[in-house]
Amino acid sequence: MGKRRKKRYAMSRNKRRALILTGVLFILAVSAFDKWAGTDFRTYLLTPTPKGTDADKYHKQLFTVVNVVDGDTVDIDIADGEYDHTRIRLLGVDTPETKNPRTGKMYYGREASDYAARTLQGKDVTVIIDTVSDVRDRYNRLLGYIEIEGRVFNEDLVRLGYGYADLRFKHSQLNRYASMQEKAVEQEVGLWKNAKQNDLPAWLQREQPDILQLRN
Repeated sequence: MGKRRKKRYAMSRNKRRALILTGVLFILAVSAFDKWAGTDFRTYLLTPTPKGTDADKYHKQLFTVVNVVDGDTVDIDIADGEYDHTRIRLLGVDTPETKNPRTGKMYYGREASDYAARTLQGKDVTVIIDTVSDVRDRYNRLLGYIEIEGRVFNEDLVRLGYGYADLRFKHSQLNRYASMQEKAVEQEVGLWKNAKQNDLPAWLQREQPDILQLRN
């Protein structure tokens, strides 16, 4: 019987161990960095890159906020069609109205607007376009998340009780935002401390009529 030939492409035991070790170290490094950088890093790795003209123009690009319209709407310093600036409607969140003629000034609307102005006015922010939601709303405003100083401002509005998790429209973070809202209600953060049923927007009263019962 002839000698047994070695497979030309067989991997040596040491090389296989080295590859396994490299893979383990990479996973540990990603995990450690993820804890340090927050959920956004995991989102960047796992979420497909959005496609389209608006995504190419805005996604993960840095802009300056030149005007805070209210708690959930801002203008950034880049032209949009015939307009000198691009208006962004913050995705996944709805803050109490301050200028809507149909609703008038709503409970906690001024607080939400003031918080947005303090946090965003004149600041550099990164725009993040979602891969699940529409890119524009019916008023042709850009829909997106805004990241500032490593935080997603949309999440801050929900987490700190300046606004509501918008359950009417699909987006990739819908379940997370709904969970953050439940926690804010339970802890009576921000508007949830003293809000009455009639203080809530009509859509939320329809979607979650018993939400205030979550308060401790």
